[in-house]
Amino acid sequence: MKAKKSISSLVFNNFTNDSRVLKEAISLQNAGYAITVIAHGDEGIKNTEVISSIPVKRVSFLNRKKASTLQKISAYFKYIKQAVSEAKTSDILHCHDLNTMPIAYIIKKFYNKSVKIVYDAHEYETEMNHLSERSKKVMYFFEKRLIKLADKVITVSDSIADEYVKLYPFIEKPHLVLNCPPYRQTTDEKHNIFRERFNLSKDAIIFLYQGSLSRGRGLELILEAFETISDKKYNLVIMGYGELEEYTQNIANKYENIFFHEAVSPSVLLNYTSSADIGISTIENTCLSYYYCLPNKMFEYIMAEIPLMVSNLPEMSKVVAQHEIGVILDADSISNIHQAIEKTSGFDLEQLSNNLKAAKSIYSWENQEKELLKLYKSL
Repeated sequence: MKAKKSISSLVFNNFTNDSRVLKEAISLQNAGYAITVIAHGDEGIKNTEVISSIPVKRVSFLNRKKASTLQKISAYFKYIKQAVSEAKTSDILHCHDLNTMPIAYIIKKFYNKSVKIVYDAHEYETEMNHLSERSKKVMYFFEKRLIKLADKVITVSDSIADEYVKLYPFIEKPHLVLNCPPYRQTTDEKHNIFRERFNLSKDAIIFLYQGSLSRGRGLELILEAFETISDKKYNLVIMGYGELEEYTQNIANKYENIFFHEAVSPSVLLNYTSSADIGISTIENTCLSYYYCLPNKMFEYIMAEIPLMVSNLPEMSKVVAQHEIGVILDADSISNIHQAIEKTSGFDLEQLSNNLKAAKSIYSWENQEKELLKLYKSL
């Protein structure tokens, strides 16, 4: 019997809530590869475990909340050293983001010249939010040299793929693997978790913002818009976790039409998502990585069959306009958010439902999995 090809999936986070890495790992394991995720450890998390049948090893443990900058830098280099030791005999290295590519370089140069390398850029790496001009130059310096090692490059939007070809004309256009949820069959009965939890009437219109509660995603502006909205039949539910969690909870405690819900497990997420009427996905145009992004929550809203309200950024607006599944904010301001909210009252719900059903058959993980496996077969 032919031995399974081994893959080390390298990710510099603690791998407790990374749905993209997990979905890719499961797809590759189901296709016959022997895959292990090598993640960065954190206090209170196991150093080895199995998550959804995927073996996970965590190295270079660190208390992220208390660690100093120097300790974090030291932990990063320790992660590289320990990950090299764990992954050096693998047939394939799947490097998630630029910060794991040095591992591939060391293994290829010193231990395993025949190893294949897949570089999976989850963002436009040299143009991420809050990077200084100096940091961008440093990132570009390393990425330009390390990307040459990659046998295949993956990214998360067509515009970012085009930008990579402009930056590095010596590579083929990166393969597109979107962060879509697995296909979910529609049920006739709509979930009403939010109405029951927050005692909302069936006439109330529920707007949902789910995902990371962090800066740069328009959350503060959305909250302010709902604070000042005159018609209180429009309700906002914020569900997730992050740096703005306490800020969001404080506002929700003050206003009758704003509610906070803690983050839920991915296994039940879409039950909650489908309990809303409209899904909000806003991103501030603060960097090119955001400008060209396709947030995974957009695809979660589509899979839950609720219409979208999105920022007028190229990739986000293209999906909504092409499939006619929501409303696009012309500009991010309170007045424009109010106008967009009003537009939703004129939705043709029957047509929207049909459009969403058609879109969800396109934006499913099963379709993205085909692209991933096709790429792997070509290695």
